[in-house]
Amino acid sequence: MDLGIIAAIAMLVLWAVGALITGAPGWINLLLTLGVFLLIWRIVALNARKPQK
Repeated sequence: MDLGIIAAIAMLVLWAVGALITGAPGWINLLLTLGVFLLIWRIVALNARKPQK
């Protein structure tokens, strides 16, 4: 598994825990934005590297 995908999943888990346990200040939602962006970017980048047949 790609390190970027693992980092994205970790960000999303931290966001979920932070949003449910704390009062969820506005900056915690940045983890959601960055986590989803990184996850989509890494999936697209992985598929772009594979040779097309």
